Amino acid sequence: MAIATTLKSFLEDHHVEYDMVKHVHSSTALESAHAAHVPSHQVAKAVVLEDEKGYIVSVMPSTNRVDLEWVNETLGRNLEMATEEELPNLFQDCDLGAVPALSNAYGLDVIWDEQLTNASEIYIEAGDHENLVHIHGDEFCKLMEDLPHAIISAGRDYRRWISE
Repeated sequence: MAIATTLKSFLEDHHVEYDMVKHVHSSTALESAHAAHVPSHQVAKAVVLEDEKGYIVSVMPSTNRVDLEWVNETLGRNLEMATEEELPNLFQDCDLGAVPALSNAYGLDVIWDEQLTNASEIYIEAGDHENLVHIHGDEFCKLMEDLPHAIISAGRDYRRWISE
C-alpha cells in the first residue's frame, strides 16, 4: 500500500496537492523521518487517546511526546492512551501502528499541537510503515484550522526543566 484509501480520498476531496516519500520499513514516526531523510520536526505523528466519551487523536511533531495533562486541561477530559488492539477498528485500511495524523479523515476527533504551524512542510504516515505523505504546511493548517489546538507536547527532556 502506498497510501490508505480513506486518507487519499480525504486529500482529494479537499483538493490538497501531495506527494509520496518512500522509505525503508520503520516502526515509529520519528524512525520514518530518519529513514525518509526529512526533518523530524516536520513529521506529524498521531497518538490515539480515549476516555468514557470516546477517542481523540493527538497530533504533534514526531520529536515530541504528548503531555496528557496538557491535553486533558485543554479539552476538559480525562484521556488516557488507547491500546494498540483498538486501532484496527478505527483505521481499517491502515497497517497496525501507522496512524495518519489527518485522523479527521476517519471521522475521529483530533487535537493538534500548535508547534506544527511553524513547519513549512508536513509529512504524515500514509497508513503503512514505508511511506509518508508530504503536503505544504499551510495546507495542513487549513485542514486542521477548525479542530482544537494548543501546545500539547514537548521534547523528551522537557520534564527536567519543569521540575527544576
